[in-house]
Amino acid sequence: MEVLNYLIEFFTNYGYWAVFFVLIACGIGVPIPEDITLIAGGVICALSNDTHHVLLPEIMSVISLIGVLGGDAIMFLMGRKLGSKVTRVKGIRRIITKEIYVHIQEKVHKYGDKILFFARFLPGLRAPIYIMAGVSHKVSYFKFLLMDGLAALISVPSLIYLGYFFANDLDHVLNYVKHSEVLIIGLIVSGVLFTLIYKRSKNKKIK
Repeated sequence: MEVLNYLIEFFTNYGYWAVFFVLIACGIGVPIPEDITLIAGGVICALSNDTHHVLLPEIMSVISLIGVLGGDAIMFLMGRKLGSKVTRVKGIRRIITKEIYVHIQEKVHKYGDKILFFARFLPGLRAPIYIMAGVSHKVSYFKFLLMDGLAALISVPSLIYLGYFFANDLDHVLNYVKHSEVLIIGLIVSGVLFTLIYKRSKNKKIK
């Protein structure tokens, strides 16, 4: 709650671009919660309705989306350019330990670009997965932006509008965020499984 209040105060003073640059910082590993940053962006839009300088949640969503993708792209390109040497970069070493490096490398090689979509809903693993996707060279830059962008189109506006509509009930919002990502992943996985089962049953009927 303390971080959220600080961000709200900071963003109130500097508006859209403060949110944008903080999201870039989140993407490159600065320990600021991205989800809380997006909620704070929505809150200041709601608070601005009582001022002469109104901030629109629609514009905040677009600027935030660009900031989120920009930070993610930096991590991906860093992994692509430096390869396995990326773990020697100061600051990256605390994000990617040897154990995490091996574990995520296996997942990226196994699932390819699909893991990039789910990474958006896994706060602690986003940066390591994006870096390792670049290191792997199995995912093109276009595919990376596509998969990450599709996921961000769900998460970014959702969190912005969550902060916007519930600006006066932040405790409830924070409690919701703690559980929402697990729920979203569950729904996505269920959807994927349903699709696979449906396709298999359809193929059996054709045979």
